[in-house]
Amino acid sequence: MRQRRSITGGGAILQRVGVLAVISVVAGLLLGGMLLPIVGGVGLLARTGANDFERLPSELDIAAPPQVSRILAADGSTLATFYFQNRIVVSLDEVPEVMQKALISVEDVRFYEHHGVDIKGAVRALLHNGSSGSVQQGGSTLTQQLVKNILIENAQAKGDKQAVAAAHSDTLARKAREARYALALERKYSKQQILAAYLNYAYFGDGAYGVGSAAKHYFGRSVRKLTLPQAAMLAGLVQSPEVYDPVLHPEAAKARRDIVLGQMLKYHFIDQSQYDLSVNRPVTLHVQRQGNGCEDSSAPYFCDYVQHVIETSKAFGATKADRVKLLLRGGLTIHTTLEPEVQQAADAAVRKYVHPRDPSGVAGAEAVVEPGTGKVLAVSVSRPYGQDAKRGQNTIDYAVDQKYGGGQFGYPAGSTFKLFVLAAAMKQGIPLSTSIYAPTQTTVTGLTNCQGLPVAPWPVHNAGDSESGRFNLVTGTWFSVNTFFAQLEQRTGLCDPVKLAEAMGVRQNDGSAPEQVGPFTLGSAHSGYTTLDIANAYATIAAHGRYCPPVAITKVTDQNGGAVRVPERTCRQVLEPGLADTITTILHGVLTQRGATAAGVGEPGRPAAAKTGTADNNVASNFAGFVPQMAAAVWVGDPTRSATRSLNGLNIGGRTYGEVFGATIAGPIWRDTLQAALQGQPVIPLPAADQQYVHGITKPVPDVTGLGLGDATKVLQRAGFKVTVSPTPVDSLFPQDTVARTTPSAGFGAPPGATIVIYVSTGQAPPVQPPPSVAPSASASPSTAPSPTCKPKPHGHGPPHC
Repeated sequence: MRQRRSITGGGAILQRVGVLAVISVVAGLLLGGMLLPIVGGVGLLARTGANDFERLPSELDIAAPPQVSRILAADGSTLATFYFQNRIVVSLDEVPEVMQKALISVEDVRFYEHHGVDIKGAVRALLHNGSSGSVQQGGSTLTQQLVKNILIENAQAKGDKQAVAAAHSDTLARKAREARYALALERKYSKQQILAAYLNYAYFGDGAYGVGSAAKHYFGRSVRKLTLPQAAMLAGLVQSPEVYDPVLHPEAAKARRDIVLGQMLKYHFIDQSQYDLSVNRPVTLHVQRQGNGCEDSSAPYFCDYVQHVIETSKAFGATKADRVKLLLRGGLTIHTTLEPEVQQAADAAVRKYVHPRDPSGVAGAEAVVEPGTGKVLAVSVSRPYGQDAKRGQNTIDYAVDQKYGGGQFGYPAGSTFKLFVLAAAMKQGIPLSTSIYAPTQTTVTGLTNCQGLPVAPWPVHNAGDSESGRFNLVTGTWFSVNTFFAQLEQRTGLCDPVKLAEAMGVRQNDGSAPEQVGPFTLGSAHSGYTTLDIANAYATIAAHGRYCPPVAITKVTDQNGGAVRVPERTCRQVLEPGLADTITTILHGVLTQRGATAAGVGEPGRPAAAKTGTADNNVASNFAGFVPQMAAAVWVGDPTRSATRSLNGLNIGGRTYGEVFGATIAGPIWRDTLQAALQGQPVIPLPAADQQYVHGITKPVPDVTGLGLGDATKVLQRAGFKVTVSPTPVDSLFPQDTVARTTPSAGFGAPPGATIVIYVSTGQAPPVQPPPSVAPSASASPSTAPSPTCKPKPHGHGPPHC
């Protein structure tokens, strides 16, 4: 790449003297010490400079120049490109002969005759420029120009600004160094290798590096298909890309093209008829601009997620700077998991219910994951991606955590977290038929964290003042009863549900473990959660209890097609398959049972399982669910005030809502996404419940009637049960202050760790023989488990009044 300069007066004389000095030195070396007959001080300079010239470094390799990295979707389509220089490297075989000849004719017609430095050409340029008073012809060969480009690139790659400046400087030292390197390159590489390298290194203007990118940029075609006029125009650009820019200066570009055609005719690369035909053609462009980064991507938030995976993973370099350098210069081909049809379905659904620039200030986000693999199929955010906040653009990926481009805080996950308490209860052996009275409100006490330290009491209430009644594990889930799950969490303890959530990949937005607080079952956390983690947790249930970490990159190859190591992902079984499948049957009822919280949402055209997630004070609408092939989670809320601003009464997506629950906005987004994304895919039935987990893992309660409290307590504890004593004595024939009976009664089954209630005898015979105690039914299943008599609430929002 050369620039035209104007040189006049004394500066011109000094410039010519300097050029003569370099020519004399190089010629002396080439001609065995016989210098050009230069007069006076210039000859002396040449003679004394020959030794210095020989001492200049001569080792220079033609390394691969920076190339464009491409992120590909699962179907091979391009999602985004990243580059330091927009360059498509091509082989010389791909470059048509007409392009090669055009370049040689105008830049270095003696290319195949010289050995890196053209003495005749330099003298001719010197004399011509001297007579004209300006530099119109260059004395540098293609090899010397290539040397300059390589030196500039090497310095830029190292971040050496001083070396970059030195490579651009117009000094005798720089010219001598280039000549020395050029001679060495010609000894090391063939002419074909040097020409190919030049064509790939050269700058053709308007951001296009290399002839491959230039052909694509200016004409929208591969270099193989360049015509004679097109090749001539490109060849004319390298001397001064800005001056001859065909986009900004079409007349100058045509004039320069015609000069190239004239040179080709002069040196017999084309004949008169070819010249006449080409010179009369206008310069016709079909400019195609190559995007750089995620802003031009069809899936910008997924692209942003992939970029952050690369920049944070040591698989791609020891430091972030190394990883960024690899992405921008390495010519990587990055194969990803994104399925375009799933992404399109998610984008359409999210933006249908939450407009891209929604006046309410509310945003929506969705993540879609493949069960059993962890493949991230889509990431969608309602807001347009970009840096211009005035146009409503945003670059925060609300679907992922802070490490991967999310905001400083995540979002409350609401009742989607009831999944973990339900799973922990079933894992502990608590039968699905276990019945708990759930009042309108209660205070949970006695919880401890995983370190055994007490957790603060937690006052909890249901969604409506009239919502209370008896529920079991099935109906409590269908109707998402807060006070039921608060008491179930008391029975399971806090640690087991928290550990299960963590095992299923759920972490807070800042990367820390789930918060161990009473309202854990309602998705509360100081740092919040993300839809990708929630989607993947529900995908674990869909995959029969097998957890696979989220994966967005499946394969990476470098510019030579060699494999690049990608982050490793290992799946593991975190729940027994039968337990996970039984949960699936329960969550299926959330969508299908009359009065259930998502009954108004319905299934996405095939059997599915899901859970609503209304955040406290209605500050967010969450929804998570799955079919066997696909799991998704949705969040809708105000990202700037996610923990304080209620969605109630807002106009969102052109609709004004009253009370906003998980099923109100997030639910329809989830349903519409899966329904569209699964078009044409087979309908796979949901698994059946495992009766072992329906009935629970139970052991018989020992008979402690007639024993004193101390002895009875020891017997029950040795059997693996917890013990509590009823404050109200009961009449019985057993001696006073001994055990009259227990609940569950002796001989009946109870889960290990369950609490056995002891009733103390008054020692007085009861007036009427009481009926025998009955333990919870052992034959209940998700479809037949006892249900309260309930009056459904309208639209399926919240549990019915029971």
